[in-house]
Amino acid sequence: MKEISSSEFEKEVLEGGKVVLDFYSTECPPCEALAPKFENLSNLYGKDIKFVKMFRQQNKPLAEKLGVKSSPTLLFFDNGVQLPKTFSGGIKRSDIIHQLDSMLPAERVREIKKLIKPSVSEYDVIILGAGPGGLTAGLYLCQSKVNTVLVDIALPGGQVSTTHSVSNYPGFIEPQPGYMLSHNMSEQTKQCGTVYKVAVDVTMIDLEKKEVVIDEFETIKAKKIIIATGTSPNLMGVPGEKELKGKGISYCATCDAKYFGDKEVVVVGGGNSAVEEADFISKFASKITMVHQFDAFTANKQAQEKLFANPKISTLFEHEPRSFVREGDKIITEVENLKTKKISKLFSDGVFVFIGMKPNIELFKDKLELDKWGYIKTNEDMQTSMPGVYAVGDVISKKYRQITTAVADGTIAAIAIAKELD
Repeated sequence: MKEISSSEFEKEVLEGGKVVLDFYSTECPPCEALAPKFENLSNLYGKDIKFVKMFRQQNKPLAEKLGVKSSPTLLFFDNGVQLPKTFSGGIKRSDIIHQLDSMLPAERVREIKKLIKPSVSEYDVIILGAGPGGLTAGLYLCQSKVNTVLVDIALPGGQVSTTHSVSNYPGFIEPQPGYMLSHNMSEQTKQCGTVYKVAVDVTMIDLEKKEVVIDEFETIKAKKIIIATGTSPNLMGVPGEKELKGKGISYCATCDAKYFGDKEVVVVGGGNSAVEEADFISKFASKITMVHQFDAFTANKQAQEKLFANPKISTLFEHEPRSFVREGDKIITEVENLKTKKISKLFSDGVFVFIGMKPNIELFKDKLELDKWGYIKTNEDMQTSMPGVYAVGDVISKKYRQITTAVADGTIAAIAIAKELD
């Protein structure tokens, strides 16, 4: 694997045969999550396909020319021709493999697949998810000498790592960058001795057998499982959103706000995340239009006061997006006035969406008792309806979802498990 600059693009990529190019950025959790997958796959496919990386922030003109709108973005080339398939944002290892396989003869793909050898590892506890709840559980378990593995599809930190500032975590007088708070939590748990298997694809979860398969070839077995999978941003489900996701529509201000310097953006939402992240985006963008379905924001009053005092930000209350269309370098957001039903168009350089979250339970949602909103029910020890399975953090049914409450959940589950295993 080789890192290149724009000056080497023609030689290394256009004249390089079969090539996969990774445009990455700094302070970008999805980029960090992709890095080990990219390196691992370069070891498997590197004899047939060239793997190269390019630092997007230092090669902006080329990135924009190639249509790269967010980080990370993977582009594929075959003898100088850019292939239509691209990946960006939270990129799955399986998706990359599928694309790489399509670039090679079937016989060669079979040969490469033979190099992947299945493996089995055993632990006392598997923690699914490396946000504050999972990290805290890992810390308490390893301090109790419980053999624990922490599994996550991204890097440790969860949503905290993509939050630009945390001002209400106890012990810090000054607001802390989210990535630093999550980094410190992660390092503390790692140094204690918890095993990390992060930036992986979770292929299968069997809660009854306490088995998890990652990256399609490694089976992890345990006596107990802690579910700390958190939540993911809700999608609007309107035309154009899926097609423009990662290509002008973003769900992470920390990841992508820096690419909208002196540009105009639309922010959808009106809760704490939308209002606070709009203020952060205003450090870069020249103009922000907030689109919110209600006649007032639901964010905390302090955040609202700060937003209303920001001259860069204007708001369309009682409006909802109905579609997104790219026209040249601009994104057209069609919005409906919920009172008059009139449709109007907003022209911008990008769109950020913050409309709430949903629990990440797709691989096991039919196995556990859930509340009416789809969150996992637990008892006071964080036990779920299935024996030996616990759940902590934002994924569980509770009134408040904060970093501090997730940390408390992780503490309780770990102590309960350690006593049970003792």
